[in-house]
Amino acid sequence: MTALARPTHGRMIGGVCAALARRFGTSATTMRVIFLLSCLLPGPQFLLYIALWILFPSEDKAASGTAW
Repeated sequence: MTALARPTHGRMIGGVCAALARRFGTSATTMRVIFLLSCLLPGPQFLLYIALWILFPSEDKAASGTAW
């Protein structure tokens, strides 16, 4: 498994689904479909996505060693 970092290429909005897909060894499309299906259930999915967007460093920043 790889470190959680939002990729600079292949992301659609924030790169959260692409980062999770890399981490768990699945395709980004599969992770996006899972997220969209989870939005049909009650819960804070959008808030979780925004929180992960803030918490996961961008791939270029993670490579340089700076989180901000």
